[in-house]
Amino acid sequence: RDALKTYLLQKLQNFSQTDVTQRTLLCTWLVELYLDKLNKLTNDRDKSTYQLLQSEFQQFLSQNSNSLNKTTTYNLISSHGRIEELLFFAIQAGDFELVINHYLRERQYLQALKVLHMPAQKNEELFYNTIPVLMAQIPYETVNELLKAGNKLDPRKIIPALMRYEKRKLPQGITENQPIRYLQQAIDVFQNEDKTVHNFLISLFARTPGYGQALKKFLHTDIYDREYALRVCSKENQTEACIIIYSAMGEYEEAVELSLQVDIDLAKEQVYKVHNDDERRKKLWLRMARHVVEKEENIQEAMAFLSQADNLLKIEDILPFFPQFTLIDEFKDEICKALKEYNEKIEDLKRDMDEATRSAVLIRRDIKNLRNKYGFVSQNQLCDICGYPVLTRLFYMFPCLHVYHGDCLTKEMVSHLNEEKKQRVQYLEFEIAREVPLKTVMDSVRENESSNAVTGMSEIDKNKTELDELIASECLLCGDVMINSITLPF
Repeated sequence: RDALKTYLLQKLQNFSQTDVTQRTLLCTWLVELYLDKLNKLTNDRDKSTYQLLQSEFQQFLSQNSNSLNKTTTYNLISSHGRIEELLFFAIQAGDFELVINHYLRERQYLQALKVLHMPAQKNEELFYNTIPVLMAQIPYETVNELLKAGNKLDPRKIIPALMRYEKRKLPQGITENQPIRYLQQAIDVFQNEDKTVHNFLISLFARTPGYGQALKKFLHTDIYDREYALRVCSKENQTEACIIIYSAMGEYEEAVELSLQVDIDLAKEQVYKVHNDDERRKKLWLRMARHVVEKEENIQEAMAFLSQADNLLKIEDILPFFPQFTLIDEFKDEICKALKEYNEKIEDLKRDMDEATRSAVLIRRDIKNLRNKYGFVSQNQLCDICGYPVLTRLFYMFPCLHVYHGDCLTKEMVSHLNEEKKQRVQYLEFEIAREVPLKTVMDSVRENESSNAVTGMSEIDKNKTELDELIASECLLCGDVMINSITLPF
């Protein structure tokens, strides 16, 4: 038999890799010879010979696995009851699922984990399908291998396995929660940004005793669903975590309400986070003051809020919260201070009213004088726009003594108005032009209709006044129009 084995091995070397059939036949024959020899040496006292032959057989399988028919070889090795050699050949043939399933049936979980993480094992689905069983049996060793794999695995697909974690299967002396250990490493070191992974870690933090501080620290990050986190933390009675979430959502009323159940200083921290909304901050300070007075009966603490609330609270704001028979001695100084401030404000208001009265008198005097103001126009006065004598047609004269023809001023001012005002000017000019002949007709009708003529004249005056406000409210050369035109291109 040994001579035959030697001959066949020598013969095998003479065939090239392209001689597939010949190599398969010879390799299968050699497998039978090796198995027969191993079975004969199984009970031999000289174990060294057996081990040497077993090593030689494994080397043969390793070198010629491609030349062997997988099914035939499996059947051949199984018929001899050689499980160890069968598993070895399966690994060489890349049939890792067969090996892993065998170890799982035999409850050799460490061996299954070792095969699963072999470099040649590239089947990710096999990995994700096997991890749940290993996580339930050897969680610590499984997480160690997961961490070694790093970014090669998707933490989201590992979540179902993490949910089968059994704390009682941890080695003696190990107390750390293994799913939390893995997810923290995945987020902090592997930089995972999957919101589902972050949400699951929050749920583990909330449900697992001893991770309260880690939960509060993690909630200051951004990659998680705040509404989901709030539901989980509320269910697990994680009050301080709920406060952080409410604050991150801008729901400061709820944050203060919960903070009052924990610590008054924590409630103050929530109020200080409110910016540019004094009314809202005042309501929150009042809520705290009411809690301090009604629940804790600490009037001194409530009075201290007056100085801490950035002058948003007054003594009269919190007085309604005090018991009916509270001694005034406890806040007499604050009441005196408030009355003094009100007296000062009343004096300031009186001074403001006196100043306003004097200003009103001066304004009425100026208006009266303005009605009587007039100017002179010489017969050779020229329009400051067109340069022709102004007395030839309707003109405007301004206090600065600039004089413009009405049509010249209208034409210039319209170019500086917006579209809406331009259309209004056109409408008023049309109405005035239409009313002028109407006036002429009405002057010639019966005297008993003269009141209608007066009405017509009143409408003209109204339109002219509005037109004057649009085009003659200020001097073209001295007013804002000239100043604003500086920035316009020529």
